[in-house]
Parts: sequence; structure tokens; C-alpha cells
Amino acid sequence: MSAVTVVYALLFYVATAILVGGLAYRIYKYAKTPAPLKIPTTPAPVTGFGVVLRMFREVAFFESLFRSNKWIWLFGALFHFGLFLVLARHLRYFTQPVWLWVYLIQPFGKYAAFAMVAGLLGLWGRRLLVDRVRYISAPSDHLMLALLVGIGLSGASMTFVSHTDIVSLKAFILGLIYFDWQPLPADGLLLIHLALVATLMIVFPISKLLHVPGVFFSPTRNQIDNPREKRHLAPWAAELERDRT
Repeated sequence: MSAVTVVYALLFYVATAILVGGLAYRIYKYAKTPAPLKIPTTPAPVTGFGVVLRMFREVAFFESLFRSNKWIWLFGALFHFGLFLVLARHLRYFTQPVWLWVYLIQPFGKYAAFAMVAGLLGLWGRRLLVDRVRYISAPSDHLMLALLVGIGLSGASMTFVSHTDIVSLKAFILGLIYFDWQPLPADGLLLIHLALVATLMIVFPISKLLHVPGVFFSPTRNQIDNPREKRHLAPWAAELERDRT
């Protein structure tokens, strides 16, 4: 077993533990954060089913972003839908045999990398060229975009420029899952790509990318617009009220 295989195997175990543990902790904190006021962004649904539909449109189609800024929506949609296809295509490395629908989307996932990178470059250009956005952009925002662009470009390069041994790569990944380590191909582009992916997994729980689970806990999106019909009382406020009585 080569040193590279051992280092990358341990790296991905650590990265996975940090990603899963960090996300679980963040989601727990989001769930425990009180929402003392009724603040759904209007026009808002007045039923629970309407909230579910609104949340679906927000997550699947970025409805509020489309209404506010069509250019940002376009770049955001390119990135997110491209990323979705790329991630779905990568399921072939984690399944044996490969599921039929994963096999069928392989050609689309291959070219979705270009959409993903194009969307990222558009969002990055916005942070560089729009004065008010550049003013509020922190170095971490640029580093996160650079990391995502690096992942997309290195992955696309292995598909269109310098091919790697995907059979050995799949054996390595399945070996990690079943704790039966297999040699990792010593391919420069592959090692760069995997290192960037592991870095993303490690920083994800402390980054702004937490809007992925965070959107489901946003009171402006997940609340029913019924303040007159039903009094909204946060748990801590309810306790104070009971103590007074």
C-alpha cells in the first residue's frame, strides 16, 4: 500500500467525519434557534401545504432570487443545476452495479461541469465588478469560489484533457466504504481534485455554503402567514408567560 493511498484514505475519513458531524451540529443549532416573531416574506402562503410548495419552489427554482435579480439567478441556476448533475454522475463511483438512471445521465453530467464553472465565474465576476457587492465581499468569499472553480476545472480536465484510471479510482472509493483499502492511482490531476474536494468537505460546516440546510430553517420562508388567526409564541416566551400566571 503506497503512502499516497494511506494519506488520502485517512484524509477522506477525517473530512467525512468533520462534514457529517459539523452539519449535524449546525442543523441542531438551527433547529433550536427560536423565532420570536412572525416574519414570512409577503406574499406568503396561509396554509402549511402552501409553505411546503413555497419551499419547494425556492429550493428547486430559486424563486425569490429570480424575482429580485435575473442575472444572479441565471448564474446561480447554472452553477447549482450543473453541480447537481455532476454530483449525480459521480454516484457511479459509489455504487456497484451502477444504477440505470446514473448510467443514463453520464453524457449530461460530463458537460454539466462547464455549466457549473460558467455559473461560478459569473458569480465571482459579480463580486469583483459590482461595487456594492465587492465592498461586502470577504476574502473567504473569494477563496470559496476559487476552491469550487478549482474542483470543477480539475474534474473536467480529467474528462477532456488527461484521463485517469477510473476503474482503479472506483475500487479505491468502494474500498473506503467497505474498509478494504485499494491502491489510489498516482495521477497528478486526480490527487489535486481529491485534495480540493476533501478541503471543501472540511470547511463546508463553517462556510457560507451552509445556506444549503439553512434555507429550511429561515422564518421568512418556513412560516405560515397567519398572525391574526393564530398568535405566534416562541417556546421561551411561552415559558415566561406561564411563569407570570
